[in-house]
Amino acid sequence: MTKFAEVISTVFYIGRLPLAPGTWCSFIAFLMWYFIRSYNIEGVFILYASLVLFFIGVAVTTIYSESLGEDDPSEIVIDEWVGQWIALWLIPHSFIWGFVSFLFFRAFDILKPGPVQIMDDIKSGTGIMMDDVIAGILALLVTQSLIYFIG
Repeated sequence: MTKFAEVISTVFYIGRLPLAPGTWCSFIAFLMWYFIRSYNIEGVFILYASLVLFFIGVAVTTIYSESLGEDDPSEIVIDEWVGQWIALWLIPHSFIWGFVSFLFFRAFDILKPGPVQIMDDIKSGTGIMMDDVIAGILALLVTQSLIYFIG
């Protein structure tokens, strides 16, 4: 079970990339979103998939982080995938707006303002996942606001 948790937590070992694994995972999640949406798949699919991945993520990150004896190992990146897809949930199928959402998500995830930091302080699989969920929600709100006022 620990090997399965490792594979899923690291999103098939993307989390083992030597430089910025969270950013790479978020970028790959963005590209997958763009590819999936090009087939006219509704945005609600992204929400439901994120919800399923969130609960799987809580379980596997708890198992894997406990096996390593660390609170939030940097190689765990399933949380970035979930957060990025939340940030993209209502964004129109546009590479530019999707990329803007990606940039905001990474900024909120790295800087951890307010509620993102509060969630990051929770020491469990839930905390590992929730800071990225909140960062994704903030990125979604900011990007949607820009789309409304600019686009």
